[in-house]
Formats: sequence, structure tokens, C-alpha cells
Amino acid sequence: MSADQSKPDTTPKGNPGDILNWPILKIDYRTDAEKVAALLPPGIEPGAEPNVHLSIYNFPVPDVPEFGIFITVDADYRGVAGQYTLGYGIDQESAIFISRDMNGQPKFPCDVDYYRLMDRVSARCTHQGYTFVEFTGQSTGAIENPPNHEENEWWVKVSRAVGGAEKAYDFPPHVVRVKSSYGTAHVENVEGELRLLPSPWDPIATLLPMREYQGARLWWMQFLGREITLEGALDPDGFWPFVDTIGGSRWPGENGAPPKD
Repeated sequence: MSADQSKPDTTPKGNPGDILNWPILKIDYRTDAEKVAALLPPGIEPGAEPNVHLSIYNFPVPDVPEFGIFITVDADYRGVAGQYTLGYGIDQESAIFISRDMNGQPKFPCDVDYYRLMDRVSARCTHQGYTFVEFTGQSTGAIENPPNHEENEWWVKVSRAVGGAEKAYDFPPHVVRVKSSYGTAHVENVEGELRLLPSPWDPIATLLPMREYQGARLWWMQFLGREITLEGALDPDGFWPFVDTIGGSRWPGENGAPPKD
């Protein structure tokens, strides 16, 4: 038996067109450490490396297709390594407000085109008429599955005071920890090109410029567990410069408006 024949076939199988078979397109790159630090409110610290992670997906939420992109940077909270989430751009409005109001998940409306045709992979993310992320690539085939692992995401739940008084809150900022455990059913390497495009609504190209592209992969995950818990409070005065954001994201805004060009 050859070495290739001895390996188990992990290629996903199931009903054709079933969105449970859709992989997540995971893209990683390195930016500038000072750019990451500028986006983190006091109390959340930059991670060991200034890495940015893009995840583009189609997944049932709760039982209908949700196309989306979420953007995170490596960040630590109380000594625990994780990722601070800047935004979840999704194409269904019903999940935006309940996710933000209940858990602080920074969702906002976004048009996402994401598909695979044979070995070709394509993705485009657009918000308020601006395309801010584009990716084209080619799968080069399966790679070894990583071991089961745990991830921590940091969200922020906060509510400004009714009437908008300076530095006043109805609910002061608290960190929300999203602790998830994953396995891997299948993973494929993707050789491709990531383009970050200028946008006043999703300023990833300017606030998190790409300095080193680190690669992409198609990941068929296995959910092993998830816990969403309210953690400690952030300093309310220190958080105030971060309270104005663009839409439901954590990109810094100006009184709720996009930054000027």
C-alpha cells in the first residue's frame, strides 16, 4: 500500500448544495504592532504578534444561510491569549441587533460573495457600496489536519446613557469572552491573492495595512463546544474614545459617522 493510500480520506461528503459542507475561508496576514495597539481599548493588550485574521463563511444562523466575514486581531485579556473582534459583516439583518445587544458581538450589514468552483476560490466583501476585501485563489489540495484546539474571542458589551451625556453609560463596558473548542474534519491549502481596498466604512486597508501575507486555507470545522460569558469591566473613562464606532463594528467612528477620507 502506498503512503497516499494509507491516509484516510477526509474529503467532506454529504448532500450536494448543503451549506453545512461549506468551508470557512481563513486568511492571515501581519500588520504593524502600533496599528493593532491603536484599536484596542485599555484593558485589552496586543498579542505576541500583530496578526490579522479574516474568516469568510456561509453558515446556517440559526437555520438559514448567513454569508459573512469576521475580522480579528491577536489580543490578550488578563493574561489569556485570544483575538479581539473588530466586526462581523453579515448579509442577514435579523441576526445583527440581537447579537450586538445580547452579547456585544459587533455585527453589521455586509454583502459577501463567496464561492468555490472546482479548485478556484473567490470572495468579495462590500459595505455601503465600498468593496473592502477581495480574495482570489486556487486550492492546492488537502493538508494535515491540525490537532483539536481552543480559541478565545474578546467582544465588548456596552450601552451609552440615554441622551448622550459625556462619559455616561447605562451599562459600562465589559469584556465578553467567547471560548470555543474546535476539531477539524478537513483542511485544504489555498494559494491566492488578498486585496485590501480603501473604504470609509471598513478602513482595514488604512488602519490594518498588510505587511506580510501569511496564507489562506479552506477549513471544514467541527464544533466541539462554545461558552459565552461576561467577564470583567473595562475602565469606563479609558473606553470613552472607543465608544463611537462605525455601524455595529468596532472600527472607530466619529459620532456614528464614517471617518472622513
